[in-house]
Amino acid sequence: MKKSHILGIVVIAIAIGIIMSTAGDASSYVTFNEAKAMASSGNDAKIHVVGTLKKSSDGTVEGIEPAGDKLSFSFLMVDAEMREQQVYYPEPMPVDFLRSEQVVVIGAYHDELFIADKILLKCPSKYQEEEIRVTS
Repeated sequence: MKKSHILGIVVIAIAIGIIMSTAGDASSYVTFNEAKAMASSGNDAKIHVVGTLKKSSDGTVEGIEPAGDKLSFSFLMVDAEMREQQVYYPEPMPVDFLRSEQVVVIGAYHDELFIADKILLKCPSKYQEEEIRVTS
């Protein structure tokens, strides 16, 4: 075999190894009930839960509790099944957190508390179409 053929086989083998290792980290969105069931069955993989922040009838966010050191906080999140869950995030509150339309938390359950390692936000678009009224 030529050296170029051997090099090509090695490159392909490395690419397959990288693809297989990253495929194991992929996960789908689940609800808090599914995440809790996964955690209770011994699955300690990072779980993605999508939902919204709990809001009052006037639209203000409820349930945010900053820690005394201001370096972490917890909040109430509502998933697709309308289940409320306290989520703890060991980092400062992300910018535009209170304005987000949707929140994705990536983490795992520890007892009855969901601890998020990462928070992804979907904020309202600055480019939403506004209704233009023309008066004559």
